[in-house]
Amino acid sequence: MSDDRTEVRDWWRTSIIEMRPGTIRFRGYPIEELAGTVSFPAMIWLMVAGRLPSADEAHLLEAALVAAVDHGPQAPSIAAARMAVTCGLPLNNAIGSAVNMLGDVHGGAGQQTLELYYEIDRCLEAGESLEEAAAAAIAGWQATRSKFIPGFGHRFHKDGDPRAPRLLALVREAAGRGAVSGRFADIGSAVEATLSKGRDRPVPMNIDGATAVIFAELGCAPPLARGLFCLSRSVGILAHAWEQTQQGGRNKGPVPPRFLYTYEGPAPASLAQEKPEEIQ
Repeated sequence: MSDDRTEVRDWWRTSIIEMRPGTIRFRGYPIEELAGTVSFPAMIWLMVAGRLPSADEAHLLEAALVAAVDHGPQAPSIAAARMAVTCGLPLNNAIGSAVNMLGDVHGGAGQQTLELYYEIDRCLEAGESLEEAAAAAIAGWQATRSKFIPGFGHRFHKDGDPRAPRLLALVREAAGRGAVSGRFADIGSAVEATLSKGRDRPVPMNIDGATAVIFAELGCAPPLARGLFCLSRSVGILAHAWEQTQQGGRNKGPVPPRFLYTYEGPAPASLAQEKPEEIQ
């Protein structure tokens, strides 16, 4: 019988939470001490990284989360949340519909940029110069992954993403205090310089490139960067879904009904023109 109980207890194993009647502890800390004491970003870090962050680490994580909360109704995930609400879905379903759209193309650039930064960092550890490492990593990415380098350039903010310089400045400030290394801020800047070399218009770092700098400085694994982005963007998704419930609307599609899509199928046809023996 005891073996059965052990098997049941060990079915799920976790070091995240201890929960039993009268007790709730996260990573060993009782919830009654955490609530009202640590910030939400610090709590996120405790949960995913297994330790409480320093004040500087929590500040950088918070800045990254704040900067990525929303990018307007034209963003596919935000549009999906608003459309879901007009189809009668409650907020939780609207949020789920939107978050499920955050994939490799829309929402995954932070993870991909982190992979690129870590590859450059490995090259630096092997003795390459920063300029050589950035150029080699970019060439390798374009040869094996995509001609688009994640984290740089923006289809909307052509002259520069206003969020990126602020995040990079915060990393530089934290590095000046010795709170983080600043190594990945240098790597991100090197990628930007390499991509912009010889161009009439530079290819500036965007929000994904900047948050990836922060996540790299904090030591995040690449997949975690996408998870953290989903947490951040969920705030904007919730806000838009809630706003749409206040505005109303019913079965709203991506564009007003009078704007029709392009039809590329066969010319109009009629069954009456077909021979009966040819119709099955």
